[in-house]
Amino acid sequence: MRRLLTPLAAVALAFTSLVITASPSSAAVNLPPLRGGLDYQIGGAYTPASDVQIVIRDNAASPVSGKYNVCYINAFQVQPGEDGTWQSDLLLRDANGNKVVDPDWKETLLDLRTADKRTRVAAKVKTWIDSCAAKGFQAVEPDNYDSFSRSKNLLTTTHAQEYIKLLSSYAHGKNLAIAQKNTPELAGNRVANGLDFAVSEECGEWEECGDYAGPFNNRVLDIEYTNNGRSAACSEWSGKISIVQRDVQVKPAGTSGYVRKTC
Repeated sequence: MRRLLTPLAAVALAFTSLVITASPSSAAVNLPPLRGGLDYQIGGAYTPASDVQIVIRDNAASPVSGKYNVCYINAFQVQPGEDGTWQSDLLLRDANGNKVVDPDWKETLLDLRTADKRTRVAAKVKTWIDSCAAKGFQAVEPDNYDSFSRSKNLLTTTHAQEYIKLLSSYAHGKNLAIAQKNTPELAGNRVANGLDFAVSEECGEWEECGDYAGPFNNRVLDIEYTNNGRSAACSEWSGKISIVQRDVQVKPAGTSGYVRKTC
């Protein structure tokens, strides 16, 4: 499950005037339907509502027949309790040798500072992409693209982008589209980075939907976690991008605390 998006440092970017063309490497992939009904099911799979065209599920789950399916993978951080499944030197450490951990989700960041480490990290993540493709997903969502912002200044946007290029090239080779997750300040580089659509958390809440909508030609899947965020997103972007409100823990339907609302 992912964090709520926090306000980013002000970045003066004029995205809406950009004319974006498809990247040649992504020309053959199937993209999510524009303005398609959305459900975000990374906390547990369940039968989607009749208005849903696009379903995002964890890579351990299976896709839904007849829907556009996006496969969630945690590509920049380590799931809690799974540090031991990674080679030790691929876990990001500070100058004192302590692991750098996402304070909200207690996930150790992956070390992407050298080309060799990026290649080795990508080799493991590519096996998850293989699984997504084999199961019949149409796209992948690599989470925590913005881990550099939680890295104690050890990681940079350049590290993140050089790494995401390895994943996007590989995903396209498997005929999978690939999403940019959050990180609006890098949306303008989406073609160079090989990214096909955006998955945003709370772009309505933080008035960032336009930062994605311009570069991605409105092919944006937005998840809100509050009534106010959903209201803000729907008031300006309903009928333009895909919008859904979920509970923060993205619980399966039928369980206590489950929320799913649309415009």
